[in-house]
Amino acid sequence: MELITKIIKFELSNTLRSKWIIVYSAFFLLLTFLLFNFEEDANKAALSLMNIILIVIPLVSVIFGTMYVYNSIEYIQMVLCQPINRKSLFVGLYLGNSIPLAFGFISGTFLGIVLSGYSFMGYKSIFILLVIGFALTFIFTSIAFLIAIKVSDKARGLGIAIIIWLMLSVIYDGIVLFVIYYFRDYPIENIVLGISLLNPIDLARIFFILDFNISALMGYTGALFIKFFGSSLGVVISIIMMFVWFIIPVIFGFRSFYKKDF
Repeated sequence: MELITKIIKFELSNTLRSKWIIVYSAFFLLLTFLLFNFEEDANKAALSLMNIILIVIPLVSVIFGTMYVYNSIEYIQMVLCQPINRKSLFVGLYLGNSIPLAFGFISGTFLGIVLSGYSFMGYKSIFILLVIGFALTFIFTSIAFLIAIKVSDKARGLGIAIIIWLMLSVIYDGIVLFVIYYFRDYPIENIVLGISLLNPIDLARIFFILDFNISALMGYTGALFIKFFGSSLGVVISIIMMFVWFIIPVIFGFRSFYKKDF
């Protein structure tokens, strides 16, 4: 544990000095300030911010995480020459990358809301928004680490990372609509429900919407969650599946890191 802490501290000091983290935090500060400053209803502003978060955080996390691993290969090789546990090194690298990204998002969003004059008390949507951004950061960073460790070629790995983000954030919704339209005469509710569990971005959206029971904004998958699980159980299931999306890439990423010949 002491070794992991030392690695995390070292990685945090390097990452926090990066200008990209400052820009990332400033982006959310400005965006949050503008949304909450021009919108009287905090819940509506939070909903608008959520739609942007569901695109920006996965993209930044998966690209930054992938490039982070590729740029750290020489450092990893040097550290592995020492009697250091690979598990400790992997955990330290992962947390040293994901924590600054999560901190940049939370600090920027928090300051933006404070500067806009809103109080956090009574606005449950704001806290849920921060939790969703935090969770998506760790999920897509774990996916990025898995890709970068599995694929040795930098250009190919970055391309795969972008394609996965594109699939989950954009193309996925088109596939769901195609399935619903093409098989509209068949009972496909269970199939669509299963498909929705395979996308962490959609799970985050459902988690946010189910908690407020905004039926007009739920869409097909949100309505199915209400129908099959109800609001409370649907939230629990979405949280569990988001955790699964986090833990599986971490496990496979560590296994690949443990076996990889650097």
